[in-house]
Amino acid sequence: MRCPFCAHDDSQVKDSRPTEDSTSIRRRRQCSSCGARFTTFERVQLREVTVIKSGDRRQPFDRGKLEQSISLACRKRDVAHERIDQLVSGIQRQVETAGEAEIASQRIGEMVMDGLRQIDSVAYIRFASVYRDFSEARDFEEFASTVQEAANERA
Repeated sequence: MRCPFCAHDDSQVKDSRPTEDSTSIRRRRQCSSCGARFTTFERVQLREVTVIKSGDRRQPFDRGKLEQSISLACRKRDVAHERIDQLVSGIQRQVETAGEAEIASQRIGEMVMDGLRQIDSVAYIRFASVYRDFSEARDFEEFASTVQEAANERA
């Protein structure tokens, strides 16, 4: 593993343990050149999945991009990072176990929307505003009112 501080190729594992949800292994490493310590995570990847974007563009599924977009929607909200990580892991598991080599980005967006709806209504609306390409304040208002109506029905 390359050291993020000095770019030396050799590091030694000092400690390994599973994460709380047991979906990955956290490893503490120490660089044999500069002595710096850093953390890496090892996750199971079941298969390579290609995401079909708008305009038929294709790119490999990227867990980091998924986590970044969900984290952005949850920014400054009372949502624990562990909860975001669980959502990302769940979506990644669904994508990889679906048995398909390709998945539409719209399907991933719907999975994120379903997950955020259960976690935080503001994050859900934030994500929807980008995903559904809101262009006017009225779009926010209409969507927020449907979210509110659904919350009132559940209560």
